[in-house]
Amino acid sequence: MAVIEHLYRKVSEGHRLTAGEALNLWEEAPLALLIRLADTARKKLHGDNHVGWMIDRNVNITNICFSQCRFCNFCRTSKSEDAYVTTDEEYDSKISELISLGGDQLLLQGGMNPALDLNYYTALFRNLKERWPQIKLHALGPPEVAYLARKEKMSYREVLTVLIDAGLDSLPGAGAEILVDRVRKAVSPAKATTEEWLGVMREAHRSNLPTSATMMFGHAETVPERIEHLIRLRDLQDEKPKGHYGFITFIPWPFMDRGTPLAEKDGIRNNVTAADYLRLIAVSRLVLDNIPNIQASILTVGRETAMISLHSGANDLGSVMIEENVVSAAGDPFRVSPEEMKQIIRDAGFVPVRRDQRYVAVGKPGE
Repeated sequence: MAVIEHLYRKVSEGHRLTAGEALNLWEEAPLALLIRLADTARKKLHGDNHVGWMIDRNVNITNICFSQCRFCNFCRTSKSEDAYVTTDEEYDSKISELISLGGDQLLLQGGMNPALDLNYYTALFRNLKERWPQIKLHALGPPEVAYLARKEKMSYREVLTVLIDAGLDSLPGAGAEILVDRVRKAVSPAKATTEEWLGVMREAHRSNLPTSATMMFGHAETVPERIEHLIRLRDLQDEKPKGHYGFITFIPWPFMDRGTPLAEKDGIRNNVTAADYLRLIAVSRLVLDNIPNIQASILTVGRETAMISLHSGANDLGSVMIEENVVSAAGDPFRVSPEEMKQIIRDAGFVPVRRDQRYVAVGKPGE
């Protein structure tokens, strides 16, 4: 307990945790202590009682993907009867509904479809921006950028420059899973390696493209590997040029196992309890001292756990998510309307603040 008391004082005084110290806190500190420490850290970073949320729509460009990750039951091959590439008419319908509900951001993701090259994505982005100029494109992710770079024989920087010129506004932290190659080889062997994922994000930060960081946990990884993931993110954030966005937020969520190869063939099930999730949120807030925001995944953990997360280091509940297909295919998502989202934040004792992808407030607090 003396070690925990030392770490308590260290964190309270604002000193950075090492990987070993973070692991000690995870394994030995009572959850109530971690929650209190993380809540204090949140208050130091955000001196108000505000909690962010947003309205956006996740549209999958395609469900065809050569990666065939073992945690995913959404992807298809080009020969699958239900394989698709989203059409212009479908985009128009989905974006029109998004705007009618007050949103203006499109989260564009999907599989790594061998038939779609860089020209396809740039034409898509330009087309969407021409027809819907008010829309912000939060699109693709490091695995797609790394794949396009190989396919086009270009550098990550060159691919990102072309995408930004075509209308890319920010880069999601998709495909991070666990940033340890032992785990990646077990759950997503055809996807970007740890260094490739980090390499794309490094170039995005140098280009001052706003990004997010994610973690999908509760499958084949160990607790030390979760900590390693956090340290890799923190180290990369340290590298970002002064004044650049870097990682604006960190978003962890538990593995959703229904119908996935990991569950059905390997017997690996979602092993994350509410207490586990809160412990991860708290440790993340304590370790990631250079990433300003921590987002709780209300989509995967539900109302009660998300509310407690706001007292455990998180300061954001993400999007009402008008449409989401990948995570939902492997679990029962918790859906909320804008009014319900605001009420959940109020019930947790906070003031809801609608924001955009850059975490800039849209409207007045409480509205």
